[in-house]
Amino acid sequence: MGKLVVTEFITLDGVIDDPGGSEGTERGGWAFRFERGDEGDKFKLDETMSSDAQLLGRVTYEGFAAAWPTREGEFADKFNEMPKFVVSSTLRDPEWSNTTVLNGHLREDVARLKERFEGDILVAGSATLVQSLLEQDLVDRLHLMVFPTVLGQGKRLFTDGPDARAFRLASTRQTGDVAILVLERASA
Repeated sequence: MGKLVVTEFITLDGVIDDPGGSEGTERGGWAFRFERGDEGDKFKLDETMSSDAQLLGRVTYEGFAAAWPTREGEFADKFNEMPKFVVSSTLRDPEWSNTTVLNGHLREDVARLKERFEGDILVAGSATLVQSLLEQDLVDRLHLMVFPTVLGQGKRLFTDGPDARAFRLASTRQTGDVAILVLERASA
């Protein structure tokens, strides 16, 4: 059975909004102001290579679909070849290879994906989707690359929710200017 893994670039104040600057927000591009080091790059590569599929929100999907199909290399090849599932009520005809649109019920869709894949199902970016996954307690693991900056505003990973959620710190390391936290859902 697959595991749902959320991976995010995140600031000290919990902002995950526009780390690369491609969305054109006022404070976007903050992740590129810091060095994440060779180990950070390796972490992202290993994370991708160990995944069997991607689950994405529409906005993140559209950004990835505009960028990755023309790129080459081990990381890009894996991104382009692996199955991609997009949660959207508006996307109809995705053009990026191996993409399926999910517009049903999130809990049932995630359960089917976990049954279908043995490895990780990777969720990158996708703030609105991730918040829904967290609210429904569907996230098995969090991979957080914490950047040493405070933005003061922007989309945050954690919002006010109905219930507390417990995670267990599985590992932590520093690479370059960032800290990598791997957290697993705590057993009930």
